[in-house]
Amino acid sequence: MNTWREALGRSASAQFSRVGRLRRALVALAAAACTAAALLYWRQQTNEMAHRPLHNTYADLEPQWTWICRNDRCQRLLASETNLLQSLQTCNMLCASTQLWPQPTGPVSLATAAVPIRAHDLIMLLFLPQIMHSPSDDVTEHLNDAFRLMREDIRILEKTVSGEARRSDVGAPRSVHVRVSVNGSADPRLRLHTDESYRLALRPVGAALVADVSAYSFPGARHAFETLSQLVWLDPYANSLLILEAATVEDAPRFNFRGFLLDTARNYFPIGDIMRTIDAMAACKLNTFHWHVSDSQSFPLRLNSVPQLAQHGAYGPGAVYTMDEVKAVVRRARLRGIRVLLEVDAPSHVGRAWGWGPAAGLGHLAFCVEVEPWSAYCGEPPCGQLNPRNPHVYDILERIYAEIIQVTGVDDLFHLGGDEVSERCWAEHFNDTDPMELWLEFTQKALQSLERANGGKPPELTLLWSSRLTRSPYLERLDLKRVGVQVWGASQWPESRAVLDAGFRSVLSHVNAWYLDCGFGSWRDSSDGHCGPYRSWQQIYEHRPWAEEGGGAGAAAGAGAPAAVPWRVEGGAACQWAEQLDPGGLDARVWPRAAALAERLWADRAEGAAADVYLRLATQRARLLARGLRPAPLWPRWCDHNPHACL
Repeated sequence: MNTWREALGRSASAQFSRVGRLRRALVALAAAACTAAALLYWRQQTNEMAHRPLHNTYADLEPQWTWICRNDRCQRLLASETNLLQSLQTCNMLCASTQLWPQPTGPVSLATAAVPIRAHDLIMLLFLPQIMHSPSDDVTEHLNDAFRLMREDIRILEKTVSGEARRSDVGAPRSVHVRVSVNGSADPRLRLHTDESYRLALRPVGAALVADVSAYSFPGARHAFETLSQLVWLDPYANSLLILEAATVEDAPRFNFRGFLLDTARNYFPIGDIMRTIDAMAACKLNTFHWHVSDSQSFPLRLNSVPQLAQHGAYGPGAVYTMDEVKAVVRRARLRGIRVLLEVDAPSHVGRAWGWGPAAGLGHLAFCVEVEPWSAYCGEPPCGQLNPRNPHVYDILERIYAEIIQVTGVDDLFHLGGDEVSERCWAEHFNDTDPMELWLEFTQKALQSLERANGGKPPELTLLWSSRLTRSPYLERLDLKRVGVQVWGASQWPESRAVLDAGFRSVLSHVNAWYLDCGFGSWRDSSDGHCGPYRSWQQIYEHRPWAEEGGGAGAAAGAGAPAAVPWRVEGGAACQWAEQLDPGGLDARVWPRAAALAERLWADRAEGAAADVYLRLATQRARLLARGLRPAPLWPRWCDHNPHACL
């Protein structure tokens, strides 16, 4: 019996032990599950916080600061120190300085009161008799589509609204009726002589606001939409979109060509990055997207007329631009008041994309492709330039030019490229002719190909990069009526001034001011790079080379010398070359520096970067952030809160 009881006890003890172990295992498993769930929840909350707009990160906390307008300046106070709770955004918009970018060039009157609105309550009216007018169906279509884009920009801002309002005194949202009249060009495209001026008048009418827009062209009306959108902001304390109650703005640009160049050949940028850049350009009223699409490193443009170029020259199947994608960029740009200037560089800056000639029975289309030592033939590897004596080259160029004109719709302006030809390369293959004469001969034949591609009519203006060909004695042999020069050399270089003094129409992209790739060192060695220090937005803003007009050769020659030819500056462009840039860094490299150039070319105020410029540019940067870009900061955030203390 005792033996049985002992055995039974041992059995029960073993069973209890197994139950205990099972219970402990279940407890441990439950604890692990709870820990995993808590960790997952924490990560989810962290991710949500990381992607939540900054002004909503602490939406459930009482505001710490308020801003009061005193002596035309927004002063920061602790919210506990005053009964007035006002956000920085609202104080900036209502306190003295206009927050428009670029600064309008005509009279401006802005109310100091705001009312709430909602994006879907913006309504455009085009067809009321004797009030609105559109000169063509194309213009009407573009206006409707551009208005939808503007409303989407405001809707994106509105999407950041969340939580309960801290202020309840803003009232009920107002509807906004936008009435548009375009009494000029029936062509919605931006042309060399398009009148981009506009007038915007916003006022309360009954329970609504009415915004009257009048312009002579679609691009002008589109600029008015942009200005109207800049009168709208998100007040995080009221948790509402606000708009100025009344405003009048008369505005027109100083220069017709206000450009930004992006190099997509050294490194590839997806279409989404290009679209985002187009939107940012429009926000700053830049009007020319100079797409440097090809170079010796790659040829990513998949042309229907010459598909071999991308087949042999693209980095890979995922690094090409189809013509449908280009059409989408062109459409987006046009609705934003922007032309796409698509440049296929020639005769230099070509590479393996042109290496298929012999196999196709066309002979050598290019020479010195990837030749070594590269430093003896070009500025950076790989080298290569076209064969100026092969007639098939000009046939191919004609097909390229015709397709570019067809897809962009830009037939009054063209860019041939045309810089940094290696005389040594051509001298080795054509020892019977001066390489400079070959260069001039190539340019003249390329112009003939362009004329044929454009239906037998040359574009009004064909641009070349400044080069040895745009120096004397070759400059004088170029057609002054047809050819213009994009001057990339430093503003103090004699050859840069020579182009202007000779009376050539010019687009200025001075390397010492408007090259955005400078200041990051050389990618080939440990030197400072080819173009010196970083160009700050202040340096970009303060560069006014046309102010030196009158000091040219004729004026310097003294009494009795021929009068200097007036400079014909069409405008300027910032250039972003991409040897050391890829999509991850595009926004911060370009913005807000390109915005500084935009105001220089639009308004051209004689004064430099004054205090109000800092404040307005900080506001414009916030707009770009709200639209999904990641521009570089201007200064510490403390300076946003206390701008005048930082100046």
